Amino acid sequence: MKILAVDLGRARTGLAVCDESELLASPAGVISEHNMERLAKTITAQAAERAVGMIVVGLPRNMDGSEGESAQNARAFAEALRALGNVPVEMRDERGTTITAHGYLNNTDTRGKKRKAVVDAVAATIILQDYLDYRRNQREQKKEGDG
Repeated sequence: MKILAVDLGRARTGLAVCDESELLASPAGVISEHNMERLAKTITAQAAERAVGMIVVGLPRNMDGSEGESAQNARAFAEALRALGNVPVEMRDERGTTITAHGYLNNTDTRGKKRKAVVDAVAATIILQDYLDYRRNQREQKKEGDG
């Protein structure tokens, strides 16, 4: 199944999508939209256009696991997506993904405006790849338990 990941940000929201085999996550762009209602509608439309079967929204927990304002905003946004769309919406812990994304961009020497334009999509890709790995591990554990 195709899955769309969302890295919700204040200024920009990154998107990533995976192939139907759920093997590889790829960046799918950045949306610059401050209005949550319009953003939810845009992402729901992209999900339909891409024929995804699920949306994963990054949950920005604090390093100690607690949840602050950003996490509350992400949960509210996920609820807005659920209300608009007809695909399941999951939340995925995204602690450290933006830091990891900046690390990847440092390694590829991506700087300036180009970096700003892609960091959120890279973060969404990391969120999605983490979720895909989690799903794969769950399936493997289930197989081992059934066998």
